[in-house]
Amino acid sequence: MHPPPPAADAMDFSQNSLFGYMEDLQELTIIERPVRRSLKTPEEIERLTVDEDLSDIERAVYLLSAGQDIQGTSVIANLPFLVRQNPAETLRRVLPKVREVLHVAGVEMQSTAAVSFRTILQEESVSIHTYAHSFLQVILLHLEHRDAGVSNAWLETLLSVIEVLPKETLKHEILNPLVSKAQLSQTVQSRLVSCKILGKMTNKFDAHTIKREILPLVKSLCQDVEYEVRSCMCRQLENIAQGIGTELTKSVVLPELIELSRDEGSSVRLAAFETLVNLLDVFDTDDRSQTILPLVKSFCEKSFKADESILISLSFHLGKLCHGLYGIFTPDQHLRFLEFYKKLCTLGLQQENGHNENQIPPQILEQEKKYISVRKNCAYNFPAMIVFVDPKNFHMELYSTFFCLCHDPEVPVRYTIAICFYEVSKLLNSGVYLIHKELITLLQDESLEVLDALIDHLPEILELMSTGGESSVQENKLSSLPDLIPALTAAEQRAAASLKWRTHEKLLQKYACLPHIISSDQIYYRFLQRMFTIVMTNNVLPVQKAASRTLCIFLRYNRKQEQRHEVIQKLIEQLGQGKSYWNRLRFLDTCEFIIEIFSKSFFCKYFFLPTIELTHDPVANVRMKLCYLLPKVKSTLKIPADKHLLQQLEMCVRKLLCQEKDKDVLAIVKRTVLELDRMEMSMDAEQLEKEKQQSDGRPMSEKSFEKKRRDTKTPTTLPKSIPISVPGPSGTSTPSTSKEIKKSKLIRSQSFNNQAFHAKYGNLDKCANKSSTVGYTPSVSGLGKTSVVSLTDDSFRTRNACSAPTTFTPTASLPGTSRGTGNSVDPKSSGSKETPPRKATLLFPSLSVSRLTVHVAHSILL
Repeated sequence: MHPPPPAADAMDFSQNSLFGYMEDLQELTIIERPVRRSLKTPEEIERLTVDEDLSDIERAVYLLSAGQDIQGTSVIANLPFLVRQNPAETLRRVLPKVREVLHVAGVEMQSTAAVSFRTILQEESVSIHTYAHSFLQVILLHLEHRDAGVSNAWLETLLSVIEVLPKETLKHEILNPLVSKAQLSQTVQSRLVSCKILGKMTNKFDAHTIKREILPLVKSLCQDVEYEVRSCMCRQLENIAQGIGTELTKSVVLPELIELSRDEGSSVRLAAFETLVNLLDVFDTDDRSQTILPLVKSFCEKSFKADESILISLSFHLGKLCHGLYGIFTPDQHLRFLEFYKKLCTLGLQQENGHNENQIPPQILEQEKKYISVRKNCAYNFPAMIVFVDPKNFHMELYSTFFCLCHDPEVPVRYTIAICFYEVSKLLNSGVYLIHKELITLLQDESLEVLDALIDHLPEILELMSTGGESSVQENKLSSLPDLIPALTAAEQRAAASLKWRTHEKLLQKYACLPHIISSDQIYYRFLQRMFTIVMTNNVLPVQKAASRTLCIFLRYNRKQEQRHEVIQKLIEQLGQGKSYWNRLRFLDTCEFIIEIFSKSFFCKYFFLPTIELTHDPVANVRMKLCYLLPKVKSTLKIPADKHLLQQLEMCVRKLLCQEKDKDVLAIVKRTVLELDRMEMSMDAEQLEKEKQQSDGRPMSEKSFEKKRRDTKTPTTLPKSIPISVPGPSGTSTPSTSKEIKKSKLIRSQSFNNQAFHAKYGNLDKCANKSSTVGYTPSVSGLGKTSVVSLTDDSFRTRNACSAPTTFTPTASLPGTSRGTGNSVDPKSSGSKETPPRKATLLFPSLSVSRLTVHVAHSILL
C-alpha cells in the first residue's frame, strides 16, 4: 500500500522554497514602504501645529501666511463663517491675505474661493456696496483662469453678483471693461465669457443703453470668426430678446438668428434652431408664417443629411415646434410634419439587427445610440403630437406609431412612453379603450424600469380605463380587459423575484386602488392571499408594510362577511399569535393600519384584545412596539361603552410597569404612561344620554342616598382640574347595592415619570407579597381629562397592585388566545368584574408625582 501523496497546499520547507518565501516577504516590505513614507514626521507635524490660544481671525491670517496649501484652502472654505462672525476684521485682515494667496493658488483653492464668495453674497453677510468694494475686483481678475473649470466657477459667481449689483456699478465695473474684452484681439475664452455676461446684463439697463452700448457688442459676437463664440452668443439671444422687448427683437435679434441658421458650423445652426423654437411666443403670426416656418421646414429637410446630433435636438423640440406653429400650417404642411414625426419614431429600426455587436464598427454603434435617442425624444413628445392631430384622429393617424413605441426593442424608448402613458390616456378620454392592449404590454414588459415608470400613475390610468374616460359611468369593472388581472399578478411576481424592492413596494402601494377597479371576489381570489403571503414571508420590511396596508384596504372594501371573518381570523392566528416574533411585529403594523383605515368600533370588536394580549409576549421587541402603539389603541375607545376594554388596557399597562424586566421596554412604558394619562377619552353622547335617563328613573330613596353620600364625601370647593363625573347605568335598588356604593373608590390616572417608583419601593412584587389586600390602586393608563371610570374594591380584593391577568376575557367575536406562560384567570377575579358602575368621586384630585408615589407604596404595604 503506497503512502498518500503530499497535499498540494502543504508547506514545503526546502531551501529553494524558503528563498521563494523570503522574496515574497521582500515584496510585501516594498509595498508597505510608501505607506510608511506617507506618515508625517515630527517636523512636519510641528509645522502643521497652530497655537490654540489664537483667535479665529489670527489663526486664519497665520495659516494663509505661513501654512500649507491644504490649510489655506480650509481657511478660504471657512471664509463665510468668519464674515458672519466678525465681518469688519475679516475684510480688514483676512481678505487681503486671500487676495495674495489666490495669485499663486492651485485649482482646488481657486474653486473653493469662488464658492465661498458666492456663499457670502447669498447669505447677505455684508451690504451689497461693501461686497462690491471688497470682492468684485477679485472675481473679475480670475474670470480668465487658464483652467476651464476654475473660470466657470468664477463666472457663476459673477453672474450671481450681476443680479444684485446696482445699475451704476454694473455700468462702470463690468459693462465698460466688457467693450474691450469682447474684441477680436482678446482670447476666445475672454469672448466666451463676454457672451454670457451680456446675456445676463441685458435686462438690467434701459432701452437706450441697450441699443447704444449692448446691441453693437451682441452683433459683433454673433459674427465672430470662431464658431464657438457664435454658438455661445446665439444661445444668449433668448435672454437678450426677453430684455429688449418685441420691437428690438424683431429688428435686431431675428435677422441675426436667420443668418446664424445658415451658418457653416453645425453647432451654430443647432443653437439658432433651438433659440428660434424657444422664442416662438415672442413673434407674431406674420413672422412665424413668412420667416420662421420656411426656416424650420428647410431645417427638417436637411436634418437627415446632416449630423445626427441635429436630429436629436429636432426630435426633442418637435412637440413645442408643432404647438407654436399649429395655427399657420396648411393641410399639406400639417401632413408633412406628421409624416416627418412618424419617420423619426422608427428611425434605425429598418436596419437588420441580427449581427454580433462585437463585429459592428464603432461609428455604426454610435449612430445607433443616436437613433435610440431620437426615438426616445419622439416618445417624450407623443402627447403633444396627439394634440397636433386631434385626439379624434388618433386611431387613424398615430395608433400604429404608438404601437411601435410601446414595442420598441430599446428600454429607454419604452420607459419614456410608459412615463407618458397617463397623459396619453387623459388626452384620449372616451377613446382610451384603444390603448388597452398597450397597457397590458407595458405591464408585462421584461424590464422593471418600464414597469416602475408605468406604475407611478397606475391608479389614475386604471380609473380612466374602467370608466372609459367618462366619470358618469356607473359600472367601472374592466370587463372589456380580461387580461388585466393576469398582467397585474405577473408584474407583482416579477417585481418580487427581482432585487429592486423599491419597485415592488411601490407596486404594492398602487394596488390599493384595485377595489375601485375590479370586483371584490377577484381581489379575494387573486390578490388578497398574495398580500398575506408577502406579509408572512417577505424579508424586506417596507415591502411587508406596503403589503399589509394594501391588505387592510382590500379587507375594508370586502362586503362578504365570510371572507372578512376568514381574513381577520388569519391575521389574528397566523400573525398575532404566530410562532415567529417577526410575524407578531407585523401584526402590530397591521393593527396600526386598521386603526387608520377602519372605524374605531371595528378595531375594538376584533383586534383590541389580541393587540393588548401581546403584553405577555416573551420577546422584548414586541412588547416595546406594542408600547408605542398603545396611545393609538386607547384612542379607539369610547366611554362608557368600552369601559371593560379600558379596564383591560389599564391592567396590561400596570403589568408592564410592575413586572417588566427589560430596562429599555420599561423606560418606554413609563413614557407611554405619561402620554396615556394626558389623552382625552372619546365620549359616546348617545350612550351617556341613555344612561342619564336610566339614572333619572331610579327611586327617590336611592337618589337621596346618593346626594347624601356626595355631600358627606365631596369637598365644598373642588379644584378646576377635577374631571366631570360620568353617570353609569343603575341597576335595581337593593341594600347590597347601597353597600357596594359605600365601599366604592375612584381610581384616577396620575402622571408617572421615571422617578415614579422610589428606590425604597423599587421591587413592588416583594412589597406586595406582604399584604393580601390593596388599600389604593392607581390607574396608570389614565382616563384623560373628560371622564373617569370607577372600579370597585371587590375587583382587586385578592390582588395586589402589581398583579395582572395573563389572559383576557374574550368579548370580541374573534378573540385572541394568550401565548403566555401564566394560567387563565377566572373572570370574577380578572379585574373586569361586571358590577353596575356608579358616579365616580375624586379621592386624590391634585396629587403631585412624588406624593402619588408615596400613596402607591403605602397602599401596597398595607
